[in-house]
Amino acid sequence: MRIVIAEDETLLRQGLRLLLEAGGFDVVAAVPDAERLLEAVESHRPDLVITDIRMPPHHRDEGLHAALRIRHEHPDIAIVVLSQYVQRRYAIELLGGRAASVGYLLKQRIADVGAFRADLRRVSEGGTALDPEVVAVLISRAGRGDGVVRGLTRRQQEVLAYMAEGRSNAWIGQRLVLTEKAIVQHTSGIYDALGLPVTPDDHRRVLAVIRYLDGAAD
Repeated sequence: MRIVIAEDETLLRQGLRLLLEAGGFDVVAAVPDAERLLEAVESHRPDLVITDIRMPPHHRDEGLHAALRIRHEHPDIAIVVLSQYVQRRYAIELLGGRAASVGYLLKQRIADVGAFRADLRRVSEGGTALDPEVVAVLISRAGRGDGVVRGLTRRQQEVLAYMAEGRSNAWIGQRLVLTEKAIVQHTSGIYDALGLPVTPDDHRRVLAVIRYLDGAAD
C-alpha cells in the first residue's frame, strides 16, 4: 500500500513514517503542510493519505480542507485524518455523502500500533474508521433529552456505537461475545427505533447512523 503522510510536527511525521514502514507500508512522501500534501498526491497518486487536520499556515483546518479536496478530485484514494481533538463537525464534513474509505482518528490511537495499522488497512480496503471517542461524543449528545437514542437499551447503544465506528456485525459479535444472529437482531431493533432503512451495505449504514446522530445532537 502506497501512503502519503501530511503532518507539520517533524518528530511525529518521521515517527509515523518509521512505524508504517516497519509494518510493511510504502510511504512515498511525508510532507509538513496541506499545500505540499496536494502536490504529493498529484505526483504519487497514493492508495492512502494520512493527514493532520490543523496545519500551516494558520493551524486551523487546512488539512481537513485538503482531505475534502482529495476525496472530491480522487475518490479512489482512501483518507485518514488525525486530530488531537474531538470535533463533531470534522467527522460530519469528512464523511459527507460517502462513508467508504475514510477514517477520523485521534492521535493518541497511534500508540496502539497494531490497532492503528489495522484501521489503516480497513480504510484502504473501503471501510470506515471513526474514533471511539468521536462516536461517544455523538451518541452522548444525541442521547440528551427525550430522543429515541436515550430510549435504546444499554446493549443497543453499545451496538450502535460500534456500528458508527464502521464495525461489521461479525466483529461486534466477537467483541460483545454474542452470536452474529444476536447482533443482527439488535441492529434491526436500532434501525426500527431510529426510523432508518435496513441495508446490508456497511458504508450506507454507517452514513445513516452518523446522519441520524448528527441531526439528533443539534
